[in-house]
Amino acid sequence: MENKKKRVVAEDRKDGTKAPRPKDASTIIIHRQSGPRTEILMGERSSRHSFMPNTYVFPGGRVDAGDARIIPAKDLREDVLERLCRGGCTPARARALAIAAIRETFEETGLLISASYGAPRRSKLQVWNDFGTVTCGPDLSRLDYIARAVTPPMRKKRFNTRFFVLDGNEIEGNLGGSDELLDMKWVTLSEARDLEIPAITEYILGEVETYLKEKPKTISSYPVKLFKMVNGKRVYTTE
Repeated sequence: MENKKKRVVAEDRKDGTKAPRPKDASTIIIHRQSGPRTEILMGERSSRHSFMPNTYVFPGGRVDAGDARIIPAKDLREDVLERLCRGGCTPARARALAIAAIRETFEETGLLISASYGAPRRSKLQVWNDFGTVTCGPDLSRLDYIARAVTPPMRKKRFNTRFFVLDGNEIEGNLGGSDELLDMKWVTLSEARDLEIPAITEYILGEVETYLKEKPKTISSYPVKLFKMVNGKRVYTTE
């Protein structure tokens, strides 16, 4: 019988401390076709991270307050917006989650998920000027939404993370690591499972594999997998 690889889990909080409220976060699984290989983009979290250092993850991170003030160049698809709202988001929060994922991807990898504005804009936030806000802004229409995961209550840090998927065959920008994500690389799903990855990432890889095989229709009723803990037990359901 083959031994299942032990996965990384987040640090538990100290006994007697109150469970922190999960913070909104989002991430993007970028996939591409390289000859016969279907690859996804992953990077290694810096050892300076207090949350799961030295593990391989998808680009992404926490939602910042400024993300809600950015006007996208193209909005979310209606079906994606409906799925996000079905999981408890307002439309404004749904857009902020998508914008955060695009911003974090740009900051961590240098890749642009963008489209042109109808007229020039300038942002008060430098990251969006670096992104190209004067001429282009985040293109939310390219994102699909497949899963949500809530960090268990016993963990020291908790996140309510939405997982987006993006076809990266025509993505722009020069791929490079950052202080947050190192060793950026394109790997197959099988190769990704051989990396040092968090337990939740392994589950998400399974959802990505299903998504890429099924190529689901762009409909709001497409089920979104939800991973959370209820009464001390891990629950995997749909929204």
